[in-house]
Amino acid sequence: MDKILTHSNFGRLEDFIKMAKTGATVNASIDLQKQFVMPKIHPDDNELKGESAMYLLSAIFTFKYGNEERKVSKVYLLGSAGESSEDSRVHKNITNARLKEDYKRLIKAKISIEEIYF
Repeated sequence: MDKILTHSNFGRLEDFIKMAKTGATVNASIDLQKQFVMPKIHPDDNELKGESAMYLLSAIFTFKYGNEERKVSKVYLLGSAGESSEDSRVHKNITNARLKEDYKRLIKAKISIEEIYF
C-alpha cells in the first residue's frame, strides 16, 4: 500500500511525477537561473590557488496542485565564470539536454509545463 503523500513529503520532481501518475491534476512552471557563486578555498589547500568565480545553471519549478503551490529547485550544471565561449556553449547544451529529459518525464506524467531552455 502506498503511503499518503503530504505537503512535507514534496521536494523533488519525482514526488510530483508520482502524484500526477495517481490521477491528480498537477501544473508546473519554470524559472531558469544563472547564479554566480564564489567557492571558499581552505588556506592550506596547495592544489587550488586563489578563488575562482563559478556559476550554477539551475531551475526553479513551481508546482500547483489543488489549492497548494510548491517550489522545487534543481541545479543542472556548475561551471567556471572564466571558461571559454566554446566551453560555455557545451555546458549550455548539456544543461538543455538534461532539462529536456526532465520535461519528457513531466509531460509523460501529464504535468502541464511550458518548455524553456537556457
